[in-house]
Amino acid sequence: TQGDSGIQRKGIILGKELARSLGAYTGDLLAMMSPSVRMTPLGIIPKIKMVEVVGIFESKMYEYDSNLAFISLSSAQSLFGMKNRVSGIEIKVDDIDAAGHIAVVIQKKLGAPYFARGWMQMNKNLFSALKLEKITMFIILILIILVAAFNIISTLFMVVMDKAKDIAILKSMGATRASIMKIFSMQGLIIGVCGTALGCLAGFTIVPNLNKIVGFIEQLFDIEAFPSDVYYLDELPSQIQYFDSFLIIVFSILICFLASLYPAWRASRLDPVEGLRYE
Repeated sequence: TQGDSGIQRKGIILGKELARSLGAYTGDLLAMMSPSVRMTPLGIIPKIKMVEVVGIFESKMYEYDSNLAFISLSSAQSLFGMKNRVSGIEIKVDDIDAAGHIAVVIQKKLGAPYFARGWMQMNKNLFSALKLEKITMFIILILIILVAAFNIISTLFMVVMDKAKDIAILKSMGATRASIMKIFSMQGLIIGVCGTALGCLAGFTIVPNLNKIVGFIEQLFDIEAFPSDVYYLDELPSQIQYFDSFLIIVFSILICFLASLYPAWRASRLDPVEGLRYE
């Protein structure tokens, strides 16, 4: 924030993007025009109020920085001809997740014609889009894991074919089907654990440094990866959801293990005579 954090009687605080679009700086005078008009001998004249820019704020949300400005309550009431009335009241709650419940309680107490809305309800379309995006990303992740599982199946099938002689020798020496199956299922499990561990290491390293990586790529290729006027944010927010990560880790390892069972079963069913026939 630049300038005086307190709003003077005739001062205004502009959002960073709004100030840039207006070409306004701290100390400049702006003419504010009200929707209400005055009747004069010269006709209808809009109500205009001169205010001084006393500060510029930045919330890192393009929608707010490009559309919001703050003036004192008395100046706003005078400009809009509202006297001692207000058009709305915003309250800050300690628990943001309880905002919807608090809004319902307030609505019941106030009744009509007043209404109360929580911050999630006010941004319902945005959160609906984010929820859909999260579901889509989860489906894509499942498909990636399934592709990896099919790769494990094909890899183990090739190993079984390549090790047919060794399997036949083990069986001729008294190895049971269960022990053969255990060998190949453990191999699939090890592949899944190692792959998941490498993925976790990469993810837990990249996510906390995501904005630094994006900034480096932007400088390297002279591009703007996430324009604030398109994505509403000047940086990419990221947070590790440990519970979701745990579920994905368990699911990935489980899928890899299950994918190894069929090749392991085929290996355990290999006839030692067939395996040694051409040796």
